Amino acid sequence: MAASASHWHSYLGVIVSRERQRLEHFQRAEDILLTLLEGVHAREPRFLVDYARNLEAFEFALCISEDAVTLEVPLQIDGDALRVVACQPGDTPTKHCPGLGICCLEVPSPGTDLQDWTSTVGVMERRGAGCLAPGKVLQHLKELLVSAIVHCQRQFLLQPGDLSAENLQEDTMELSLLIRGGWKTVRFNIVPVVKRWQESLRLKERQSDRGFPEGSLRKATEEAHFVPASPHCWRSSTHLPILKLLQAVDTLKGPRLDSLRLLNQLRSQDWGEEGGKGGLTFNHLKMVLLWSTELFPSPEDWQDLEGSVYRLLVILLRCLATRRLPHFLHPEENLFQREPLDLASLFRKVESFAQDPQRFLRFHFGLPVRTDSWQADAGTRALLQLPAKDGSYWNTAYFDILLSQFQVYQIQDGARRSAMSQLLSKIRREIPQQS
Repeated sequence: MAASASHWHSYLGVIVSRERQRLEHFQRAEDILLTLLEGVHAREPRFLVDYARNLEAFEFALCISEDAVTLEVPLQIDGDALRVVACQPGDTPTKHCPGLGICCLEVPSPGTDLQDWTSTVGVMERRGAGCLAPGKVLQHLKELLVSAIVHCQRQFLLQPGDLSAENLQEDTMELSLLIRGGWKTVRFNIVPVVKRWQESLRLKERQSDRGFPEGSLRKATEEAHFVPASPHCWRSSTHLPILKLLQAVDTLKGPRLDSLRLLNQLRSQDWGEEGGKGGLTFNHLKMVLLWSTELFPSPEDWQDLEGSVYRLLVILLRCLATRRLPHFLHPEENLFQREPLDLASLFRKVESFAQDPQRFLRFHFGLPVRTDSWQADAGTRALLQLPAKDGSYWNTAYFDILLSQFQVYQIQDGARRSAMSQLLSKIRREIPQQS
């Protein structure tokens, strides 16, 4: 079943060869955007310009598809002085689960340094208290962006075709600009963000930093970011914390990020849905990589490209089979519920690659590789579809069993082999009960 090493590395080599050019396109587009944001800051100093955009550049170079770049514009405000309170039910946006970071940011009593900000943008009343209104903040930023664009055009700081602001007319919780970087156009989704310090995230029943460099989880989550969720509510954003963890993974040995690059190319080329909608996203794959880093903490798991890719594949297949991809920082949140996905179709496509990768490790134009004729292994599919109600099949031993099914399990650790053997005995007793 395994493709030769030359196929894996040749396929990856083409992907990596494009990254430098993609990064150059990003940096050119970013220069234009920073010029606009400098104009916004000159008109309204309460919107800050964050020049440390290395995380966004890092993500853009990794992602071969044309996904939008999220760019957070910090507000000059003492976020620690704001009170975080739950939103009223009617104000909670429907696409976000209640309780998962949806809140109002309440302004304390008069006399604080927040008054200057709130007098400019305005607050809304909630149960007798004033709250910073995300809809008003977003509208103010939009108006300033339009003014900055007009100014740059009059000063000939923008060339014809450099920028399209048509999407600013959309009624969304982010401001979308299309900016040309060289011959490639980059979409930036701009959102205002309120930052405040918080106690580092403590993940329930999980070993801190397991598989990650020491301290990386604390550093990634010590600052809370709140972005607009609706005209009345804010939400906790994990965009930058996830990118910080991804960058931490990049410091570890082994082809971990190469595995992400390779699967993302397959996602774009062969796993998409008709019309380019409803498929897996790069964010889904980032989350799979973070879970694989925690569930496979040993350097022994990341010695070669093929084995590394399969670490991600078995987790992705399990999530597709159970129709649940937990958010890495908020495991109670299912990322597959955010937008409609044909999970059964995606499962077949990913499973086909896992069973016969050599058919897919080539670049082509036009129709993707057909997967409907492949006869999957019944035993492997039964393992993937085991009920996940008690969480016992979300651990290293379970995924080690799946790796052995795909013939890419070469771990010598005696404790892991013993754990896998014990769990396999339990599964053999349970699988007949599912038929």
